[in-house]
Amino acid sequence: MFINIIKTYRNVVAVCDEELIGKKFEEGILQLDIKESFYKGKEVSEEEAIKLMISLSDEDSTFNIVGEKSVKAALKAGVLVKNSIKTVEGIPFGLTLM
Repeated sequence: MFINIIKTYRNVVAVCDEELIGKKFEEGILQLDIKESFYKGKEVSEEEAIKLMISLSDEDSTFNIVGEKSVKAALKAGVLVKNSIKTVEGIPFGLTLM
């Protein structure tokens, strides 16, 4: 999976399953556009992603999580809760502000 930390007035943390980069999904009015420029950062293991998300959750961060593996890691890290996860064309995603 990839994790990209965008430094602004607060950290924007984009986490995405590798195989979704560059793809676009639409369902009704919902759209997921997995742009490489936003989501493709450092390639990390699930364990590394969990550690990074835990440490970044203490720093007033916004999280954009897309894909089964990434959402699973975010749940383990405590940055997403199960009832906040939505899907577009079967692809799970979650957004949260810590």
